[in-house]
Amino acid sequence: MKDHSAFAKAYSDSKKISVAFYNLENLFDTEDDPNTLDDDFTAEGFKNWNSKRYAHKLQKLSRVISQIGHTETQKAPVLVGVAEVENIAVLQSLITTKELKDLGYDIVHYDSPDERGIDVGLLYRKESFEVLGSETVSVYLESEFGERDYTRDILHVTGNLVGVRTHILVNHWPSRRSGVDESEPKRITAAQNNRVIIERIQKENPEARIIVMGDFNDGPHNESIKNHLVQKDLYNPMVFLNTRYEGSLNHDFEWYLFDQIILSANFMRLHENTLRYHKSDIYNEHHLTEFRGRFKGNPFRTYAGRRYLGGYSDHFPVYCVFEHHT
Repeated sequence: MKDHSAFAKAYSDSKKISVAFYNLENLFDTEDDPNTLDDDFTAEGFKNWNSKRYAHKLQKLSRVISQIGHTETQKAPVLVGVAEVENIAVLQSLITTKELKDLGYDIVHYDSPDERGIDVGLLYRKESFEVLGSETVSVYLESEFGERDYTRDILHVTGNLVGVRTHILVNHWPSRRSGVDESEPKRITAAQNNRVIIERIQKENPEARIIVMGDFNDGPHNESIKNHLVQKDLYNPMVFLNTRYEGSLNHDFEWYLFDQIILSANFMRLHENTLRYHKSDIYNEHHLTEFRGRFKGNPFRTYAGRRYLGGYSDHFPVYCVFEHHT
């Protein structure tokens, strides 16, 4: 019989951390920005957005963020990539809520050229992640008329994640609003832009640790992810999470996993690996779902059209757990 005691000791000495991604579903402040299409999210707008509803959404989102991965790690995520945030001010309001203010979160954010004014960002706990550099990379798209079609930039953050040099790419790829097939080339372009960044990183360091996360508006088996983003140097641990019964969002009573966290293959190495992948999951606790009616079990969203529901988001967060060996 094999002696597993050495392995068991090493396993018990490891600490677990989580890394998450969460589409916050239109986290807008109540101010009108004359440079973006944010009019719906003002007191006079289509959705009657006001400071009370804004504060309620911040409180609900912050409670979720504090709980992601807590069962496995006993603490809040060390990194949280976010999408659909209007500006840095809404993220500052988020991390200073009662639930998050004592957790030491800070922010990496840049304004992107998206016409609605929604951006991606990265929240990080300063005790676990040291930012060394950051940049945004534009995704150049054209409309069918040959005009520039503005979308969200890719956020590239470099830092030390529990002491391990890591590159994080946060994405929010073009939507399917114009049709899945019609819009697919735009998401393939976004995937190719990520590959350019990844190959530039690997040219400097072939062993670089890379985490690619985002709302890709495509699932693990779609062309953009499967054939353009994920090459032999990346591993998508979320490929098994999307089933008929589960996903990160639900559209027309069908589950999709557009929200994913994809890792460089070296996170999987079993030996001499101080930061090793352990598991991934969808954070879809009951309180995050609609409790009744025909949409029971779906993410409990803030709005259905113009009707205010007072929920969290139309997406569930996703997360990965890592074992950190000192």
